[in-house]
Amino acid sequence: MEAKIGLIYGDGIGPEIVREGKKILSRVGAVYSHEFQYTEILMGGCSIDACGEPLTKEAVESAKAQDAVLMGSIGGDAAVSPWYKLPPEKRPEVGLLGIRKALNLFANLRPASLYPELKGACPLRADIADKGFDLLIMRELTGGLYFGERKTEERDGLIVATDTLVYNEEEIQRIAIRAFDVAMKRRKKVTSVDKANVLDSSRLWRKVVEEVAKDYPEVTLSHMLVDNCAMQLVKGPAQFDVVLTENMFGDILSDEASQITGSIGMLPSASLNDTKFGLYEPSGGSAPDIAGKGIANPIATILSAAMLLRYSLDLNQEADAVEEAVKKVLAEGYRTVDIAAFKEGVETKQVSTEEMGDCIAERIG
Repeated sequence: MEAKIGLIYGDGIGPEIVREGKKILSRVGAVYSHEFQYTEILMGGCSIDACGEPLTKEAVESAKAQDAVLMGSIGGDAAVSPWYKLPPEKRPEVGLLGIRKALNLFANLRPASLYPELKGACPLRADIADKGFDLLIMRELTGGLYFGERKTEERDGLIVATDTLVYNEEEIQRIAIRAFDVAMKRRKKVTSVDKANVLDSSRLWRKVVEEVAKDYPEVTLSHMLVDNCAMQLVKGPAQFDVVLTENMFGDILSDEASQITGSIGMLPSASLNDTKFGLYEPSGGSAPDIAGKGIANPIATILSAAMLLRYSLDLNQEADAVEEAVKKVLAEGYRTVDIAAFKEGVETKQVSTEEMGDCIAERIG
């Protein structure tokens, strides 16, 4: 097949890890006879430097013309970067929120699983880690508190800040449908997370999710309050399959889930709209402190490329091949510095960002 893939290299370690993701996609193309055409798109701090703003209209239009976009990390060190001396609406992360909204990327998929080879990296008790886990957080991405009206004003001599959390039933329905569709391809269990004991928005969330569940009789639905879910993720993550939740809760819970896997450098993500288009990126940040040192872990980006193959291009066999190559490399003991200490009975070899990409590419096909 032929496909157009946008590449947003981003800031910090972004260019290093996206290069390895592109390497894997090109290897898949060569092995399975696909032709991928790449287009570079500026966003984030690098776009500020080149264009004076974190996301241009031209970048949005270029992204829309692609079948999928693979993205690195956005932003820099707020303490030293000149980007963070700009007004808030001009800073790098605004580009990320902007492209999500412009492309209607309402569904964020963040899988979190514990590789047996990295069990020692899991911060949970050994008896919990021994059970393993394989969960996916389905986070609504374009509504809620982050996109509601906000203002800061003076009232009666006091500075008052207001952020508005708004969801309508259609926004909830479409993300719930995505969650149940994904659950049908997994273990057929959805845990919907809200704060329905306090928030009206959560009570509507729960009502709409229950209505959607009626169309999926094979899927088991349960509800969980967000504070309890945060506790259960560290107490017994094996109980979860698909975790469905709103924007802010998903932001927090997905970061928690990333840490119990041992390294955020292992966590991919996908942001999808109502077509096959998706934006694929690692869950971690731009890590400016290690940028250019060749030590960043590219596996999250490579697994994001596998998600791109699966969800945007319907190349399931090829996605499986990438994921299996990652498993082989870890089983053979190859480690970037962030996971180098974890051996699990095998002799390990520390490798660079580029070397890890090469090792994985060599095991495809």
